[in-house]
Amino acid sequence: MNNSLAGKLKKIVGQENALITPEEILVYESDGVSLIKGKAEAVLLPSKTSEVVEIVKLAHENKIPFVARGAGTGLSGGCVAGNGGWIISTARLDKILEIDLENRIAIVQPGVVNETLSETLHPLGYHFAPDPSSQKTCTIGGNLAENAGGPHCLKYGMTLPHILGATLVLPDGELLQLGGKVPGRTGYDLLGILVGSEGTLGIVTEITVRLTPVPESVRTFLAAFPSVNEASDAVSAIMGAGIVPAALEMLDKLTMEVVEAFIHAGYPKEAGAVLLIEVDGPSVQVEEESESIRRICGKHGGLNLQEATDEKQRKKLWLGRKSAFGAFGRISHDFFVMDGVVPRSALPVVMQKVEAIGEKYGLRIANVFHAGDGNLHPNILFDSRDRSMIEKVLLAGEEILRECVLLGGAISGEHGIGLEKQNLMPLMFTEADLSAMEKIRIAFNPDNLCNPGKIFPTGKSCGEIASGNYLTVATWI
Repeated sequence: MNNSLAGKLKKIVGQENALITPEEILVYESDGVSLIKGKAEAVLLPSKTSEVVEIVKLAHENKIPFVARGAGTGLSGGCVAGNGGWIISTARLDKILEIDLENRIAIVQPGVVNETLSETLHPLGYHFAPDPSSQKTCTIGGNLAENAGGPHCLKYGMTLPHILGATLVLPDGELLQLGGKVPGRTGYDLLGILVGSEGTLGIVTEITVRLTPVPESVRTFLAAFPSVNEASDAVSAIMGAGIVPAALEMLDKLTMEVVEAFIHAGYPKEAGAVLLIEVDGPSVQVEEESESIRRICGKHGGLNLQEATDEKQRKKLWLGRKSAFGAFGRISHDFFVMDGVVPRSALPVVMQKVEAIGEKYGLRIANVFHAGDGNLHPNILFDSRDRSMIEKVLLAGEEILRECVLLGGAISGEHGIGLEKQNLMPLMFTEADLSAMEKIRIAFNPDNLCNPGKIFPTGKSCGEIASGNYLTVATWI
């Protein structure tokens, strides 16, 4: 970067908030997918909307690509500087600006950590419903960008229905206000287009979120089964009975063993799979649903069903589920987490296919996922120090996602497309579909400076990428 631009950036955000040296920038080279790396020229940490506007205007004037980055917990390479340029971090935009209980809303900056918002609201009787597994560190801005889910999205929905408004800095520096405190929207739903756009339409600096009351009653169960098949049958039966649990998660045997050794949450090691089931709502309804779940699990081969006896035990069970990704580090140098979706009825079939793909490539695959809505997260365990394994990992991941689509599913449920899955988009969309999407991107981002090179296909397969033919600044290690 030339000295003139560096000086202007330091003037905007302060010298200590303009990171330019290779050592400072290194930690921003990837998100949660360590396989995908990109090199930025600078990392900037603004603390106000006006600073974001000035940075973006400077980038636009000099035709420099830029990408917004929250906590970096994304799992598709979405905040990687794939075309060089600047990373604009929202880490210092971390204020809860307003809590309005009368209208059940809050206004927050994008760097507010998901769990921090709910912890702040809980004494007031409310919470922010979307709860990704990374909620201790992920931010509301990142949740918006990816339309993040989480265990409780089964009942409460993904991030989109919980977003009422956003302040957006367009790629030329113009400010745009989408939505607001009122739920109803007239005209084109531009806010709906923004949520899940993976930072390709601009940079969000304020977000109006919907608040959800803390339920009157909550009951949490851990149901053990001989195998994934019996557990999957129980999932279909629970949903088929008209019960919509707050959460319905599955862990396979390998995941349970790793998590139990790490957290000691009380997961039964002898089981082939477990379901973590939570129901909430009015006490009478919760009691009825709990009894039905007990019957259904027993009917479908459940080995035992334990209920959390207090809040401490409930949190321990959930800590096990939400610590699964971290726990894999105890048995594997690296892991590559997939994010596919299938109809619930296809769970037994797709799990057999995942196992077969693992055997085909000689890879261990651990499974922990949102069984209630068929959102899979196969975790391919490997060692990146053995570079011969990387191609196998990418090809296995691609095969898993192809199988999801063949079964009537999708290549992403909540992690987004980013750089990881962009070349699989034609599995689901026609050229006309992709062209229509790209026209939306062009309307907001005509110079393609804002998070360029993401979502849309480049024409390269995972095998070609792994073989070193992916010739952009972003690379697969």
